[in-house]
Amino acid sequence: MSEPDLVLRSDDGGVCTLTLNRPDKRNAVNRDLFRAFRAHVKAIEADGADIGIIVIKGAGDHFCAGHDLQSDPHPDALGWLRQEMLVLERLTKLRQPVIAAVQGTCYTGGLEFALTADFIICGESARFADTHGKWGLVPGWGLSQRLPRRVGQAKALEMMLTCQPYSGREAEAMGLANYCVPDTELEARVAGLCASILANSWHSNAENKRLVYDTDGMTLTGGLNHELMRNAGFDKDAANRGAKFAARKKD
Repeated sequence: MSEPDLVLRSDDGGVCTLTLNRPDKRNAVNRDLFRAFRAHVKAIEADGADIGIIVIKGAGDHFCAGHDLQSDPHPDALGWLRQEMLVLERLTKLRQPVIAAVQGTCYTGGLEFALTADFIICGESARFADTHGKWGLVPGWGLSQRLPRRVGQAKALEMMLTCQPYSGREAEAMGLANYCVPDTELEARVAGLCASILANSWHSNAENKRLVYDTDGMTLTGGLNHELMRNAGFDKDAANRGAKFAARKKD
């Protein structure tokens, strides 16, 4: 399989879907797959005006089993790890909201992949786990920072130190997943969320996302000042949206 084929891209109606495409390996990440993924992120950064939302999913029955531990290590392992971490951070910082659509395995590096998304929507077949400790490894893609922010410190430590798997329903209950639905409804649930987001101002979506992430960790006073002083202003379409609303009320 050639490098571009390891991550498939399809665009439809403002939705860009990136599919990790190593189904025979449960979409475990090797260097070639990651290079392909990095190329897609860079392309969206450079020319994403027609994209309003991004969906990340895995081919077949699984999202991602994490790093492919059978791959030969990079000669500069820490340097390559840093490159991977920076690419996933670029994914998080894209203007567009990002959804991870998860079914089946979502382990370790796969969980870190999902945590870079703004939303996690999963099927009931989903299994989430952090197994770094099982292999004598430590996170390098941001799990120690993103997981506690999503589920709280105590639950994050439970996941990291026990290495036990959690079902899709358990992930929803702890706030790791936004929604858990039967696998047969996953595609429709993701499509519905995309439609709800795309119907709103893409400018507002991007700026709301930026303000939330930029002020993470600030005091309330600092965050309020940031919102005021770093405000990007209204969408150029705001007046038209207001006029349409007023006309609808008259009807």
